[in-house]
Amino acid sequence: MRKTTTQPILGGVTDATPSITGTDWTDEENDILVADYFAMLGEEMADRSYVKAHHRRAVVERIGRSEGSVERKYMNVSAVLMKLGLPRIRGYAPNANAQFGALTAAIDRYLAGHATAWEPETIPTSPLPNDDPFVPAPDLRPKPDAVPEPIRRLVRKWDPAARDARNRALGKRGEAFVLEVEERKLFSAGRKDLLRDLRWVSDLDGDGAGYDILSFDPTTGDRRLIEVKATCGEATMPFFLTRNEEALSRECPSEFRLYRVFDLAVRPKIFELRPPLAEAVHLTPTTWVAQFT
Repeated sequence: MRKTTTQPILGGVTDATPSITGTDWTDEENDILVADYFAMLGEEMADRSYVKAHHRRAVVERIGRSEGSVERKYMNVSAVLMKLGLPRIRGYAPNANAQFGALTAAIDRYLAGHATAWEPETIPTSPLPNDDPFVPAPDLRPKPDAVPEPIRRLVRKWDPAARDARNRALGKRGEAFVLEVEERKLFSAGRKDLLRDLRWVSDLDGDGAGYDILSFDPTTGDRRLIEVKATCGEATMPFFLTRNEEALSRECPSEFRLYRVFDLAVRPKIFELRPPLAEAVHLTPTTWVAQFT
């Protein structure tokens, strides 16, 4: 890790005002905190060291709120970013127990003015030599988690699943990560015979096959038709599944695998879904074809 330490966002320091305790945060205060949160997040994703306490104290000095109040507000920002499918600061666990109207508006303003926040620059993604990126898949829940309405509105506006689906660079990075994982898996198992036939189908032939990577089970040699779905967000972020991909999962249930790559920007992990997919995720139709014949 590089040891370049950033300075917190300062300027326009105001006098600390004890009377603001217990009052609602103003738009200006929320804007200051959100900008500082993204400044810290940028350093974390670039693998540069920074000191959270320095940032927190600078915000306290600037707006006059208590350190505890600022700390909790950072955690509220994490809760919103998690639902938006964006990376978050790992030191601030999501806390959805708050009034989110003014804060989500501040996050909305920041994202509208900073396009790079949606596609942050990151260090090249590659599996660590001794790291197993596979984790258990999330449990299928009968109902969605309770999410405050202001966050729901923001999610509907920015639609993280649609955004991920449109982001071809994100998809390619996820596929490249999985390809390297599969190469390492076959090489470690001594299956150079199978490694020769490993193929990045979507990159060589284009989309349309219903899967992205042709790989193999290192023990049995059976084919694996791997469809990769990547996100910089959390494991439970929704994603789009095409009609072709869903059909292939039913036609080739023993061979089809869906690899969900998440947290791609910082510390990528993978969980695997096997057909029937409807037993692992809630499948909801979202588009229709309009035609005249």
